[in-house]
Parts: sequence; structure tokens; C-alpha cells
Amino acid sequence: MGVILRTEDLCKFYGKGDSEVRAVNKVNIEIMRGEFVAVVGKSGSGKSTLLHMLGGLDRPTSGRVLIKDVDIYKPSEDALAVFRRRKIGFVFQNFNLISSINVWENIVLPLGLDHKKIDEGFVNQIVDTLGLRDRLEHLPDTLSGGQQQRVAIARALVTRPDIVFADEPTGNLDSRTSDEVVALLKLSAQRFGQTLVMITHDEDIAQMADRIIMIEDGRVVEP
Repeated sequence: MGVILRTEDLCKFYGKGDSEVRAVNKVNIEIMRGEFVAVVGKSGSGKSTLLHMLGGLDRPTSGRVLIKDVDIYKPSEDALAVFRRRKIGFVFQNFNLISSINVWENIVLPLGLDHKKIDEGFVNQIVDTLGLRDRLEHLPDTLSGGQQQRVAIARALVTRPDIVFADEPTGNLDSRTSDEVVALLKLSAQRFGQTLVMITHDEDIAQMADRIIMIEDGRVVEP
């Protein structure tokens, strides 16, 4: 297995003096390769800020994030962007699909941005795993919320990332569709060898994970 992600005294502070907010405060965690980890906590606890730093979207005030022993914030912004595009997948609450292109084009978009050849066999495996075969020519606006989130998951997996970060991916879905999407996300990560880190406020969904990390006032506490 081995550790794929770890943090060292990771901090994110806003403001100064009496108005300083310690959104993330000296967080030290390790996540194993292939693990499904749920990050839970109340609104304002710092869990989204933590996830954004783990995924290279928001620079820490201090501390380090290491993915496969690479300090992701040490290189330049351009190098970080390339690393993020090639090694990390993201699934958000808002699907962030491009409405003017069809499902297939949305899925393979990250490959085009990175000037990579499309491995149609691999993409088709993802499509079939997520049950999107009969939706490939459809525009996103013609799909249900659950179907759009499946497309977003497929797009996150298509670059073969080492880690997939999901920020409240079921927040806009009903409970039945939420369970289905999380089950598919977990299945896809297992099938394609990815580590999955998910923020959720839903305790039932959190229980589907291999491990739960609880955040309270910017710190990791025992669940």
C-alpha cells in the first residue's frame, strides 16, 4: 500500500491580530494508496479549506503537502498546475460541465488540455463503469443531476490521477441518487486504482469510507 499523501503542520490563516482566523491549524495526516477517506466536520470547521490545500488549489500559510513524496507547493505555479492536471482529479458539488459540448467531449476535455492522446479503450471502461454509454452524445443540460455528476466523475478519472478529491459531490442530489453516486465513485476509484478523499456532511455516506477524518475548528480530532 504505502502512504500516498501526507501533511506536515499544515496551516491556513486569514487576517491578523485579533481578527485572525485559523481555518486549518497544524494538521498532520497520512492517507494510504488506494484508501477511501471521508473528511467530515461542521460548516466552517475548515474541511473544504483543507481539501483545497491537499489538492493544490489553495496555498497554505505554512506547512507542507506531499503527494508521492513531492512537496506540491515547492515548484512554480505553472509546474503545480501541470502536476494538478496530471496527478489529481476533482469532483465538486457543482458539476462544472461545459454546456455547449456533449458528454464524451466533457469527459475527454482534460486530455486535450494536456495535449494527450485519447485512450479510447480506457475511456470506454470508465463510461461503462459509470453507466453513461447511452448518454455520450447528449448535452449536459439534458441530463439529470445524478447523470451530470457521473460525467464529472468520469472527467476526474480520465487522466488516471493518483488521487481523486471530491468536495460535497452529492450536495445537489437527492438521497437515493447520492448513495448511487458515492457507490459508483468508490467502485471507480477501486477499479482504476485511485485514492479517494471526500468531504461530506452526510454521516451515512461517511460510513461508506474506509476511514473518517473529523475536522473541528481547523484541527483533526478523533471521530
